[in-house]
Amino acid sequence: MSSTDFCSLEGKNALVTGASRGIGRAIAAELAKAGASVVLSYRTGAAEAETLAGEIGGRAVQSDVSDPESAAALVEEAGELDILVNNAGVTRDGLLVRMSDEDWDTVIDTNLASVFYTCRAAVRGMMKRRSGAVVNISSIVGIHGNWGQTNYAASKAGIIGFTKSLARELGSRNIRANVVVPGYVKTQLTDVLPEDATKTMLDNTPLGRLGDPEDVAGAVRFLCSEEAAFVTGAVLLVDGGLGM
Repeated sequence: MSSTDFCSLEGKNALVTGASRGIGRAIAAELAKAGASVVLSYRTGAAEAETLAGEIGGRAVQSDVSDPESAAALVEEAGELDILVNNAGVTRDGLLVRMSDEDWDTVIDTNLASVFYTCRAAVRGMMKRRSGAVVNISSIVGIHGNWGQTNYAASKAGIIGFTKSLARELGSRNIRANVVVPGYVKTQLTDVLPEDATKTMLDNTPLGRLGDPEDVAGAVRFLCSEEAAFVTGAVLLVDGGLGM
């Protein structure tokens, strides 16, 4: 069986935000492996994004998706979309009593408002064609919360509610909207965690390991494919059992 036989995305056009590194990079590569033509959006990390685009035959486009005009321009540049994956995100951790307005706004705008901006722009074309798949990347923190991450948890929980509502609005047009919820995954964010924090994560994860970006990418590929044609409004935890 070839890599495109199961969960094939041949002939599909996809946009992945936050695709220069980590989970977004793995998603873009996986969708391309499935046969999709992929536009990679990035705010920083131009060299990484351009390199990946060259490797997978895609296009890299710089955009600040936390800005409504930039997000809309990105979707227009990406062209007629069959698939939208919202992965762009940042953290600005700190205790609530010390958290600045700027740190709150930056996380909410980048992680949550960006999903609204890109979806609003992308689903118009999908509605006309009566076809499309949206996958938004949340986090286990959006379900369980985490110390020092009220802003991040709020943004990621908001994505879940937003996506469920979107699925109800767009279902009659044959557009599916789903959420993937990664647990603790090997990225630049987890690489800098103290050893005791990583141990605590592993102790609470039944599979006993951190996830790989590719674990999340495989779930996204499935939700974008025809094999998931009757799946919408779902919240798929890819967390090694942490969220049970």
